[in-house]
Amino acid sequence: MNVIAVDRISKRYAGHVAVEELSLAVPEGGIFGLLGPNGAGKSTTIRMILDIIIPDEGRISLFGDTKGARELSARIGFLPEERGLYPRMLVLDSLVFLGQMRGLSRADARHRANWWLEKVGIADWAKRKVQDLSKGMQQKVQLVGALLHDPDLLVLDEPFSGLDPVNTQVLQEAVLELSRKGKTILFSTHQMEQAESMCDRVVIINRGRKVVDGTVAEIKSDAGAKNVAIDFTRNRGAADPILRDRTLVARVDDVGQSIEVELAKGAQAELLLELLVKAGCGMTRFELQAPSLRAIFIDKVGPEAATAPAREEAAHV
Repeated sequence: MNVIAVDRISKRYAGHVAVEELSLAVPEGGIFGLLGPNGAGKSTTIRMILDIIIPDEGRISLFGDTKGARELSARIGFLPEERGLYPRMLVLDSLVFLGQMRGLSRADARHRANWWLEKVGIADWAKRKVQDLSKGMQQKVQLVGALLHDPDLLVLDEPFSGLDPVNTQVLQEAVLELSRKGKTILFSTHQMEQAESMCDRVVIINRGRKVVDGTVAEIKSDAGAKNVAIDFTRNRGAADPILRDRTLVARVDDVGQSIEVELAKGAQAELLLELLVKAGCGMTRFELQAPSLRAIFIDKVGPEAATAPAREEAAHV
C-alpha cells in the first residue's frame, strides 16, 4: 500500500509556479526522500500533502483515503522546517501540551515525553525553559513532539538543518530506528549525503517538477559507472592540470584529498590513472563506481541550482 499518493498536483502564486504537475508515491515502511535545491517546491509539496494549503490542481490520498490529512492527523507526525516551540514554556510542559493536542491523556503524554527525552539525551533539561536550550536541543524537543503519539507517518522537513554533527547523528539514529520498526518517513532535504545514507527511495524535484524518481540503488545504477573516486596521499596539486582537461574529465566533485571525477564522454579511466601516476600523485584509492547521489543531483539540477539560496517558496508558504 502507498501511504502517500500524489497525482499531478500544482501550486502557483502570483505568476510563480511553486509545484507543477508533480506525482509521487510513498510506499508503506522505510524512508522516502523528497530532495531538491532550496526553493524547488519541497516545503510547498509537504504543506499540500498535509492539507495546510490546497493544491490548485491534482489529487492527494493518505493511507488510501482522500479525506485529507486534517482528518487523519492522529496517524501523522510533522516536524516543520520552521520551529514552533513556545520559548518560555518548560520543555516537559511543551511536550505534554503537544501530546494532549494529539489526543493523549496528560499522564500518557508525560510518560512518553520523559521516555523520549531520555532517549535523545536531554532528560536533564525537562524542567528548563525551551529558550534556555541550544538549537540542537530544541530540535530534539520538536522531534519528540512529532513522535509522542506514535504516528504511522512521520514527515520531516529539513530536520537536520543547521545542526552540529553530534546532534545530527543522534537525530538520524532516532529516525533510522523508527524506520526499522516499520514506520513510514517522508524526509525532505537538500543534503544529498544524508539522503544517500538514510533513504530507501527518493524523488528529486527542481523548479517544482520531478526530475528523478526511484530507489537509490536504481538511480545510481541508471546513471552508470562513469565516475572515479580518488583518495590522494601526496602531491595532490599536481593533479589539477590533468583534472582541468575537459577531453578527459567532465566534472570534479572536490573535497580536498578525496575527489569524485566524472569522466568525459569517451574518456578512459586507465588514461586518467596513467597521467596521475606520471605526475607523481600518491593515491590509496582509484575506484571506478556509480556516481554519488550528490553528483546525480548536481547533474540533474545544475551546480548553480544546487547551491542557490532559497527563492520565493518560503515567502509564499
